[in-house]
This record gives sequence, C-alpha cells and structure tokens, in this order.
Amino acid sequence: MKSILDYIAKETDGKNYKSYKYCFEAIEVPKLLYDDKKDIKVRRKGETDKSLKTSKSIFDLSKKISKTGTSLFKYFLDGSRKTYKVDDIAYDKKLYPIIAGQIGVSVCERESPYSFKPYLLKNPLVISLPSRANAITSNDDLFFNNLTEKLNKQQFIIKHGIIFNKILPYDDSPLKVNEKYEDKGVAKIQDEMIDLEKKVVLELVKDRKLNPESYLIKDGSLEYQKMSSGDLRDLSVIKTNYSCVVGVSKAFNPEALSNDVKNISRSIADLNLYHRTPAFMYDTPRIPDIKFAVWYLRIRKTISPFDGVLKIEKILVWDSEEEEGLDSDEINLISANIINERNPVCYGQDDRWAKHLYPVYLTEKYIKSKYLSDIHFINLF
Repeated sequence: MKSILDYIAKETDGKNYKSYKYCFEAIEVPKLLYDDKKDIKVRRKGETDKSLKTSKSIFDLSKKISKTGTSLFKYFLDGSRKTYKVDDIAYDKKLYPIIAGQIGVSVCERESPYSFKPYLLKNPLVISLPSRANAITSNDDLFFNNLTEKLNKQQFIIKHGIIFNKILPYDDSPLKVNEKYEDKGVAKIQDEMIDLEKKVVLELVKDRKLNPESYLIKDGSLEYQKMSSGDLRDLSVIKTNYSCVVGVSKAFNPEALSNDVKNISRSIADLNLYHRTPAFMYDTPRIPDIKFAVWYLRIRKTISPFDGVLKIEKILVWDSEEEEGLDSDEINLISANIINERNPVCYGQDDRWAKHLYPVYLTEKYIKSKYLSDIHFINLF
C-alpha cells in the first residue's frame, strides 16, 4: 500500500528516504521561551492617568466585582501546535526535511459562573514541504492546494478517516549561518496557527460575541507581526477586531522594556499581591502602525519574584488611545477581573500554576485532549 510520503514523492518528482520520525517538542532541550519580542520601543505612558508613578492596588475593585458574580471575560482563546519530522525528500540532489503538524485553536465560552463549555475548535492537520517541490508552476498556492486535494482523495487517507487541510511550502533557499530547514518548516506551521487564531477572533466579532460587557482573553501575546502570507496577514488592517481582546502572557522577559523604563524588572519583582504597574505604550518596527498598552499584574505571591506575575497587553485601536493611552479605568477593570479568574488553581497539574488563569488552563487542556497521539500521528506516515 502506498503511504502519504510515497505519494508526495511521486507527485512532486522527489525521492523520500524513510527517515527516522520524531516529534520536535518531545526531543528538544528545554529552554526559556518568552512571548516578548525584540525591538520594542516605549513611547510614553500607556494610560490616561499620567499621575500614576508606582504600583496600584486592584484588590478592592476585584472584591467588589466578585460579589456581583459576573465577569468581564466570557471567552477564552488558546492556540498551540505539535510538529514532527516525518521524512527527508530529495530534489535536485539535495535533501530537505518533510515536516508535519497538528494545529489546535480553541475558544471556550462561559455563559454563567456555572457554565463553561467549548464554543469553537479548529484542529487542522498540515504538511510543510520545500517550495521546490513545485517544479510545475510559478503559482505555489495553486500547486499545493491541488496536491492537498489529490492527497485527500487517496484510499490510504480515506481509510484512516483523516484529512489534511493544507500543504505549506517553506523557503528552501541556501541556508545562512545557524539556519535549519527544519526550523523553516516549523515556522510555516506556526504562521498557519497564528493566521487561524486571527480568523477565530474575526468569527467572534462577526457573530457579535465581543462587546464592552463580553471580553476575550487570548493566552499569550497579541504581538502578531506582519506575515508574508495568510488571509489576515496585516494586523493594522484588522486591529478593530481586537477592541475587546486582552492578551495575557505567562512567559515574559522582565527586561523587555528596560531600555526605556528605568528599573522595570525590579518594579515587577517588587509588585505586591493584587498590584499592577503603570501601563506603558510601545511599538515595534516589525508591526507598523500598531501601538500596544502593556502592564504587569501580580495575581499570586510566591517565592520566585516573577512567578505569580502576568504580562497584560491590549492593542490601542482608536486614535484617542494612541494619543492619550488606554483609559485607566478600563485597565483597572481588566486587572480586577483577571485577579478574579485566578481560582481555582491547577496546582500539581501544571508547573506554571502560579501564573495560570483557570479558564485559560481548561481551554488549553481541551485543545490537547483533541490531538492525535504522537505515535498515532507519526504512524500515519
């Protein structure tokens, strides 16, 4: 019986080698990854209250809100992907890796304090090939979409009850120092996940689910840089979709703003429980025409100075926000509601428990429960 890799090699005039298959996330050496990106430039205070110089307690407001039994946040979004090296393939006497991936993007909805359920799930399967697999036409989209369509019609695909949503071409130009083709293939799958997250936000906006009384928490940074491909590649064009979206990062670099904000890491480390820093306005040349408000909030007191602290981001959507900063009352309201989302904790279930918001944790667990097992997925190839 033909395999997926045999079929791809035949259709693209390549030769596959039955190489060792493995999951990247399962073998890579653990390393510290931040949501923060480089080249951040703080412009000025990011909120309307210019008098705030030190941290501010949000405790009283959070207690007042908790007594009402309501929350500003009704929707919770998380995205992830798992990537695999499934083979090597030769074109023009040169070998390139074939990368496959499972992508998961989900939104969970909380209609009331006693109702938490999945609202939307997208979990496509994808494959990333070197762009020279297309030796027929100059139109990569046409070629790889056609190849995907033909692949999904093969009996060995139908038998397994799966479908591949896309075959993504990665840049196979000569490598620079410290570059790897594997990283380029993984990056294409990561970009596809990011594009899918943007589409999910757009769906929520179109369905009129997001409004001033119904916000969305997105796990991780909102700092989507402009991509070279994708349906929603330019964030500046779609930024109005994010007027009721807050990005919450567990992994952040406490020195990210240090070039412009004096003693920022010390200020974060010294935050008292339920206190927030002033908000800062920043931009980056990688994302033209977009400004962000960012602040830090301590939701738990722990031994480590940065555990229990979250980095919170919001895109500045309106001209008035870009000029004056985000309304300080909105920042306080967001912070107070985030404090109320910290319990119950997932202690013992996740080593990031001190930074986890429980609804985000549940959304992440839901996505992971929908993945095919690594052994099952790898054996499809």
